[in-house]
Amino acid sequence: MSGLLGNKVITQIGILVNDIDKVSQAYADFFGVARPQAIITDTYDKAQTEFNGEPSEARAKLAFFDMGSLQLELIEPDEHPSTWRNYLNEHGEGPHHIAFAIEGMKEKISLLESKGFPLQQKGEYTGGRYAYIDTIPALKVLVELLENDK
Repeated sequence: MSGLLGNKVITQIGILVNDIDKVSQAYADFFGVARPQAIITDTYDKAQTEFNGEPSEARAKLAFFDMGSLQLELIEPDEHPSTWRNYLNEHGEGPHHIAFAIEGMKEKISLLESKGFPLQQKGEYTGGRYAYIDTIPALKVLVELLENDK
């Protein structure tokens, strides 16, 4: 497959919120589904979060809705510097990213950076890693890369 990611299937849409309990209940009511339990991202020692090339203690509450072929992720960030906190402060609540499953995280980040799409934030989660790429000037939304361990 051509293209920079090797995959054109959107697996997730991320939405920033100020109150994850309130908004996840609104989604649950709207779609007639159970409200998912919010989780909190790992601390720095596990997540190894980097924002704009610097280590960050940033954490967020997350709630995931599986919507058939797509996952909806609600994100309530803490106060530490992160793509989530900055974007919420600048733009308010709403869409933050579209995510794609990829293989070869380091190579994909290098390729995208060489094409003028810089890495904004990256980190680890149980079972894989993520990276937010600044594609806003061209695509009007961030792209998140998700690589799950096999």
